[in-house]
Amino acid sequence: MSAGHDHHHGSSDNLKVAFFLNLGFTILEIIGGFWTNSIAILTDAIHDLADSISLGLAWYFDKISNRERTARHTYGYRRFRLLGGLITGVMLLAGLGFVLYHAIGRLSDPQEVRAPGMMGLAVLGVLFNGAAVLRMKSGTSLTEKLVSWHLIEDTLGWVAVLIGAGIMMIWDVPIVDPILSIGISLIVLWNVGRNLKKVFVVLLQTAPEDFDAEEFEKAALEIEGVESLHHIHSWSIDGESHVLSAHLVISPGTDDVPAIKEEVRGLVDSKDFEHVTIETEFPGDHCPQGEADHDDGHSHG
Repeated sequence: MSAGHDHHHGSSDNLKVAFFLNLGFTILEIIGGFWTNSIAILTDAIHDLADSISLGLAWYFDKISNRERTARHTYGYRRFRLLGGLITGVMLLAGLGFVLYHAIGRLSDPQEVRAPGMMGLAVLGVLFNGAAVLRMKSGTSLTEKLVSWHLIEDTLGWVAVLIGAGIMMIWDVPIVDPILSIGISLIVLWNVGRNLKKVFVVLLQTAPEDFDAEEFEKAALEIEGVESLHHIHSWSIDGESHVLSAHLVISPGTDDVPAIKEEVRGLVDSKDFEHVTIETEFPGDHCPQGEADHDDGHSHG
């Protein structure tokens, strides 16, 4: 329990540092985007503003997610972590749609930008985001890993802006700016869509990606004393902590039922599956849930 508590504080501290680094640079970026007249930088400013909100929400929800369970929140507050991603994803989609509209308009009417200013902001972008990546790379939770990869993408985006600014300092090709904006927007949109899909998968209580119900059932049936399984259900609380429930039909004459249940529990990773409920029955016992599964033509849920 102590190790878990320490890790929780480490996760919150990492997210807090990343949040303030990102927010501080976002303010500079918004000012610099208007000063340089760069739609590419303003695109990334909106992206980084959403990132700051996301990091702030992730930090806030990470702190409250460790609260003890209550009569209304029987699994605790872990699921609150998903709210930050969902809110930020929707905000980011709206903001990027607005920027794409203006960037596409600039393709036919490119405007001059201050390339040296763009280059200076790009250098700062690489430094700020790089510092946040270094802070987050030691994280072990799914939230920290996702934030770390997002910050790596931000850093690479600023490398692209740096290259574009260098090109515009040599050649008078202001159309490079909206092209960069559209490119960055499409990359961000793809990643936002991918992450929102993960959030919805958890909210819809889909089985975790690394859990195969058929393989689990097959392995359980190989355990001596297990006659059959039904009513197998698995879902994730927050994308990191999973739940599993199953009904075992025990062969008649079996003595050590607790040992069988423990062996079945051992078939799943105890670090990921925090709540495993195994109900045992004997042939002929009444099980409405199990009958419902079989009536639907399925051997498991």
